[in-house]
Amino acid sequence: MNNFVKLALDNGGSLHPLIIPSELTNGTGVMNPSIYIEDGKVIVLIRHVNYTFYHSEAKLFQHQWGPLTYVHPEHDMHLRTENYYCELDENYNITRYNKIDTSEFDNYEPKWEFVGLEDARIFKWDDKLYTSGVRRDLDTIGTGRMELCEITVSPDTVKEVSRFRIPPPNNPNSYCEKNWMPILDLPYHYVKWTNPTEVVKVDPETQTCQTTSLSEAIALPRDIRGGSQVISWGDYYLAVTHEVDLFTSEVGRKDAKYLHRFIVWDKDWKIIAHSQEFDFMDGHVEFCVGIAEQGDDFLITYSFQDNAAYLLKVSKQVVQDFIDE
Repeated sequence: MNNFVKLALDNGGSLHPLIIPSELTNGTGVMNPSIYIEDGKVIVLIRHVNYTFYHSEAKLFQHQWGPLTYVHPEHDMHLRTENYYCELDENYNITRYNKIDTSEFDNYEPKWEFVGLEDARIFKWDDKLYTSGVRRDLDTIGTGRMELCEITVSPDTVKEVSRFRIPPPNNPNSYCEKNWMPILDLPYHYVKWTNPTEVVKVDPETQTCQTTSLSEAIALPRDIRGGSQVISWGDYYLAVTHEVDLFTSEVGRKDAKYLHRFIVWDKDWKIIAHSQEFDFMDGHVEFCVGIAEQGDDFLITYSFQDNAAYLLKVSKQVVQDFIDE
């Protein structure tokens, strides 16, 4: 398995933890950060959850309910998410952080145990700043739908000013739509599914979604799921995706291993190259939801075990060589 962080560091890259004050989080998890660069300003969206996630990596100290365990407050059985808008300085230290005010649209009683907008990417379309992730708390069975949420940034606050719950393009009864990847230079387009690649276009005004492109699948060992935003890279598109190896532990409990790849498409959405699978830091549960270009480097944001958020700076040449392998 490939430890991609070590590869980056061995070739002049750098790693930066993304930390917001513990008095805001009560010491629970910060995770799944996303990144966007606007006129040179580095913006990061960090997901904060009200639980601590434990995974028995070596399978030596498993909970009675298995190697995956969520430790949450005794008085609240929900797994809650809130999102923080952050700005970084030239050394990738957080200089500003604001919890996004979603009160205008959170005027309902959650009906599912997962509450809030999960795994949101941050980006701009048509000069509007958006977050887009999955919400599952509107019914009693946890139906997941991607939401497109415009936010506005003022000197002291960051506020959600619109929310569009995106209908699936083909099957209105699908159970859980998540991890659609926004295409930064194609406003209102997502890569909904990677292999085969399905591109969809959404319309917040008409509240619709339709498939605009569907390519043939290539041979890969697992389903390839969404990850970062999709960015232009010369004549191609590039994203970091993830795949999950699901299995059961020795005592029959659920367990999983997350893996990542770089995927490269041509402008007709044909997959023309991909890297081998990799870990970031050899963890079983890691997740990447952000990539941005900065000069000769990529900035990639990811989390480790739902408990820690990081920004990795890696040269574009290292990524190119890794894909070419």
